[in-house]
Amino acid sequence: MSEHASPTPIPRPGEIFDPVARALDWIGDKWALVLIRHLLRGPRGFQELRQRTGITPRVLSNRLRQLSAAGFVGTQELDGGRQAYAATERARELEPVIAAIARWYVHHAVEELDLDIQQFTETSAISILESLPFLLREELAKEADVVFELRLTGAGGGVWSIRIHGGQCRVEPGFASGADVRYTADARVWCAVALGLLDARDAAKRGLLEKEGGREAMDPFFHQLARPVAPSTLPETSGGTQE
Repeated sequence: MSEHASPTPIPRPGEIFDPVARALDWIGDKWALVLIRHLLRGPRGFQELRQRTGITPRVLSNRLRQLSAAGFVGTQELDGGRQAYAATERARELEPVIAAIARWYVHHAVEELDLDIQQFTETSAISILESLPFLLREELAKEADVVFELRLTGAGGGVWSIRIHGGQCRVEPGFASGADVRYTADARVWCAVALGLLDARDAAKRGLLEKEGGREAMDPFFHQLARPVAPSTLPETSGGTQE
């Protein structure tokens, strides 16, 4: 460069047409896609969103107001007249983006093995269940057609149906009609198994996890984020300690 040449001026970010940057101006806030992700599963109340995300009331209120103003969140009246927040069609267009981000995270967390799984101590069964489609091992699920029923007791318990078919995983609340395999466990034990903190076979041997039905097992179909720990470190259940 000639010592007399004028330096190229550096533009401000907003002056540059960059679709990725401009999209993130809209949806790049940390909580925007997290909230939309939860609303894609159905309308949620304020406290339900707090329970699922851990966001403080002030921040959640601000983010919902911003998302509503941007056309991503609306309201819907539920049975009984209760108002809930709901994803708009604009928000639903982001579903494949959210799924891609979640799968990218799972794949890298598993491959790099530097994830501190112990930080997820407050993960609930519903959080894991709703994450199962992102944890699915697509290569193993392509030819599968199997229905699992999950019966969880204790805090955060309930009954869910998990169907793996054609490379997809669908999770629905309620009993499964014609389930191939049924699991019963304390919700906390199942969370540990699902995250890879407990080995499913060890949990079954110890009477912590009951499996009925066919030979199919649920855990091979999903990425686990941690290596199973030694049986001596199995967590206590709500009904007592392990052996």
